[in-house]
Formats: sequence, structure tokens, C-alpha cells
Amino acid sequence: MTTGSTHLKNWIPDLLLAVGLALAPIILPPLGVAQNTINLVLVFGLFGIGFDLLFGYTGLLSFGQAAFFGTGGFVAAYLLVNLNFPSVLLALTIGTIASAFVGTLVGLVALRRTGIYFAMITVAIAEMFFFLENSPLSAFTGGENGLAGVPAPTLYFGFTTIRVGPGWSMYAFLAVCFFVGMVIARRIVNSSVGHVMVAIRDNPLRAAAVGHNVKRYKLLVFVVAAAYGGLAGGLLGVLQGYMPPDAFTFDTSGQLVIQTVIGGLGTLFGPLVGAAVWLFLRDFLQGSLGLGAAWRLALGVIFVLLVCFLRRGVLGGLRDLVSRLRGASSPEVRAAEPDPGDWLESATPIGALEASAREHAEGSTSGQPILVAKGLTKRYGGLVANSNIDFAVEAGELRGIIGPNGAGKSTFFKMLTCEVQASSGSILFDGQDITSMDVTAVCQLGMSKSYQVNQLFNRLSVRENLTIAALARSRGSFRMDMLRSVARVPGLADQVDEALELVHLRHRAARPVSELAYGEKRRLEIGLAIATQPSLLLLDEPLAGMSPSERVETVKLLKRIRKGRTLIVIDHDMDAIFELTERITVLSEGTILVEGSPEEIKGNAMVQEAYLGGVHE
Repeated sequence: MTTGSTHLKNWIPDLLLAVGLALAPIILPPLGVAQNTINLVLVFGLFGIGFDLLFGYTGLLSFGQAAFFGTGGFVAAYLLVNLNFPSVLLALTIGTIASAFVGTLVGLVALRRTGIYFAMITVAIAEMFFFLENSPLSAFTGGENGLAGVPAPTLYFGFTTIRVGPGWSMYAFLAVCFFVGMVIARRIVNSSVGHVMVAIRDNPLRAAAVGHNVKRYKLLVFVVAAAYGGLAGGLLGVLQGYMPPDAFTFDTSGQLVIQTVIGGLGTLFGPLVGAAVWLFLRDFLQGSLGLGAAWRLALGVIFVLLVCFLRRGVLGGLRDLVSRLRGASSPEVRAAEPDPGDWLESATPIGALEASAREHAEGSTSGQPILVAKGLTKRYGGLVANSNIDFAVEAGELRGIIGPNGAGKSTFFKMLTCEVQASSGSILFDGQDITSMDVTAVCQLGMSKSYQVNQLFNRLSVRENLTIAALARSRGSFRMDMLRSVARVPGLADQVDEALELVHLRHRAARPVSELAYGEKRRLEIGLAIATQPSLLLLDEPLAGMSPSERVETVKLLKRIRKGRTLIVIDHDMDAIFELTERITVLSEGTILVEGSPEEIKGNAMVQEAYLGGVHE
């Protein structure tokens, strides 16, 4: 598919949305849907877009979005009502900026924790904002009375002036705002930032390990969600001509979460569908059925049923239905599996990956240590995992590390890559002190690691996994290119294709990781580390759990990827270690027992007795 056709295809959802928004005033009123309800759906749909970016795409559940909804709404309303601000659009913009600023401050505090602790912090902050709105700042917000008299916008186009009124002109204004908000959100999702967002949702540990600054990206998405909330809050005041005090309540945040879940997380259109379901059912239960205050009980039951039977929401359920119908109507087409016996021998040269490795290797002085650890120690309370280790690896070397379970090998690896901080000692990588750095910074310098237990992005495809790793090398640890399509990153597609070829997964590129066999997952685990183009690659038990045939293939892979790189390999497969490595380090009880060539290690009496079962060659 050409670039032009792909670009046009990306605009199809936007065109369909524009058509849907244009037809809504024609289709919905005859069905008994009130005009004000339709307008509210657009406001809460826009509010939900930001929340879906935060929760559906990045995995950050916030119950405090009402704080930003209210902030944007009341700032805009105060400017228009109390200060007689001349421009509604400018007031909405200022309100949005104010919400983004508040979101930055809140995010710096809340994002210091994860999971349930993050969610609870957002609840507490939302309650604080509600208190401030009703007490200390009541002179500005109107307290329990809110702010009445918010004017509708007047739009000047030079050749004409449009005064937005309470009728369908207000709908048109809100529809344009929603459309612009959706277009921007879709560009964010399809950008490099969007790919990093879903990586953080699936596996933040690995996202950081391949070189992405997870904390900064979380803060960025949090601020974007706050800005969407602030704009939606300002539009609510413009729509109603009144900014209500309940914009700050926990109930507003709760409704936002419910509406997004009903519509479908991670879809962007889900919040609009969820708001429509929620608000239309509210009107129907209150008006047509006359349930009064009992509408909440009935709607709660409906929500529970929807969550139980449509676990991925309305849009997720429709997507699953379409997938099943497609699967039933056409046989699954799979790429032919190449012969596993010769895939490495017939592999094409790996251009960018090997070139980058050679460049790093040539940049280091031949025969000089690329990695030096001195006095490296790690304590966990009274337990000493590693003690006073001196360790050096020369550029271009393939070093093996062996030792029994509990010898401290994995902890040693984690210290070398700065995944955990050493209690004492120092680490020099390519002449630079990295002791106090984190795993992200070290990966950006050119040191990467595969994990003993697979750390993959399991809900993504094989290609998407490698794309996320390759992006860290091409863009750095953090970049705010939110509106630039990932397809426009120079050289990225070629780099991913080469990584797929190298680990023999090109035929599985479109498959979700969850569908891969174990051996394929192990190769992808190595592929993620390779895609960052490291000069020093650390492999933690790459052969663990493999069948004999898979081990043979992986040994061939390791021989190939070592070209131009320095490799350090931990494994319990002694035959493979002796075959692959030039020098072996033996760990025992957290310290180095002995180092030497494979022949020296085989002939060492202590190694034979302690680690090779006393079997002499």
C-alpha cells in the first residue's frame, strides 16, 4: 500500500465522524432525543476522550478528572461573567490552559505512585478541589450557587458574524469542538507518543528498559487529559449559560469512568457512545418511565449487566462480533513457516542494526574494557546478594556467566543495567560512570538486556513490540511529537523489518504476542533488546525452557547477533555457554569464584566439584 493511500485511509474515521455529526440533528430528534441531551453527549464525549487517552491507552485510572473539568469551566466562566471578557473562545482557551497547568502540578504529585495508590491520590485531590470551590474560593466560583450568565460565543469570520444561540447553532459549535478534539486525539494515538502510551499500559517495566522515559510520558498524557477536561468544562458553562458547582464533585468523575467503560476503553469513540447510552437512558428512565430519583438504581443495574456481558464495552463488543463474522466467512490465511533448519544461514544481511553495532564497536578502543565494575555490592537489609565484585568485559567479547541458582547472577545483571541501584561500588560503561543512572538512560547509551522471564507487550503484535523498542533509539528517551505519525519516523520501518528478519519472526509480524509459541516469545524477547541497537547486549538465560531444537536455533541466533557487539550471557546450558563464549565468569554466593576460558573452566577442580557435578572431562 502506498503512502498516499495509507494517509487517505487514516482520514476515513474522521470523515465518517463528520458525516455522523452532520446527520445527528436529522436522525435523533424524531426518535425522541432531546436537543439538550445531544449537546451534553458531545460535551461529555469530549471530556471522555482525554480520560480514554489516560486510562484506556496508558492504563492510568484517575477518579479526579472532575478537578480539571471544574477548573477549566470556572476559569472560563469567571472571565466571562465577572470580568466581562470580550471573547468566549479566548476564555475557553485560557480555561483549558489553566486546567493543563493544574494537571501538571497534580501529576507531579499523583504520578509518584502507581496502581490503586495513584487512583486514591486523584480521589483525594478531587475532594480538595471541591472544598476549595465551595469555601475559600467561593467569591470567585459562586460557591453553592455556581456562576450564572455565561454568554454564548460570537464568531467573527470577516465576511460574516455568527452568534451562537441555544438552538442547533449551539450543537454545531459543540460538534466542531468535538470533531477537532477527536482528530487531535486520533493523531496522538497514531503517533510515536501513542505507541509509547500503549507500551506503558501493557508493561511499564519493559517500556523503561528499552529506553523510554515512562515518568515523563505519563505526565504528558495526564496533562493532555486535564486539558481535554478543562475545555469540556468550559463548554458545559457555555452550553447551559451557567457553570454548576457539581462540576467538581466525585459524582462527575464517577460518571465519566462509567460512560467510558460502557462505550469501550481504548477506542476514543467509546466515551461518546457511553455518554449517549448514559444520558439517553437517564432521560428515558426519568421521563418516559417516571422513575424519579430511582433512575440511578435502574441505571446501575443496567451498567452492571453491560459490564458483565460486554466486558469490552459496546464498541469492543461490536468489534469482537465483526471479527467473529470475518473469521467465520473466510478461512484464516497464514504465512508459510520457513524451514527452521536454515533460516539463519539464508538470512539477508542486517543493514541498520549491524551497521549501528559496528559503529559502536569502532567507537570503542579495541581490546579495552567496554564495561568495568569495581567493588559492586548489593544488600537487601541483612541479606547480601552480591559482594565486592570486580568485573570487566572487553569490547567485542562474548562473555559467559554461570553459577547455581541463588548465586546472584540476575541481581548482578540488574545492577549492571542500573535496573536496581548498587549499594556500593561503581560501574563504568564505555568510559562513562553510569552508577547513579537509571535503566532508561543506560539503554540510551547503548546497553540493553533481555529478561529471564519474558517481558513483552503481550496485547500488541510482534511488529508493534519491535516498533516500540526501535522508537526509543530513533527518538531518544522522550519527545513530544504527539501529532506526527509513527509511519513518518525516518528509517523506523526498515529497522523493524531487519529486527524481524534477524529473530526469524517476519512471518508472525502481525500476530499478537499472546499467540506465539514459547520459543518464538524467547526470540522476540531478544529482538526487543536488539531493536534498541545496543553496543553491549546482556542476555539473561536466553535458552531457558526451550526444547532441544529451539536451543539449536537460538544458539545460531546468538552467534549471528554478536557481530559487532559485545555480549554477556547468563545460562545454565553449559554446552551452549562453552560453545559460544570466549571467557567465562563463575559466580558463587554473590561473589566471583573464578574466571577463565572455557577450557580453563572445564579443567578447574572447584568448578567441576561445585557446578559441573564433579564430572571431569
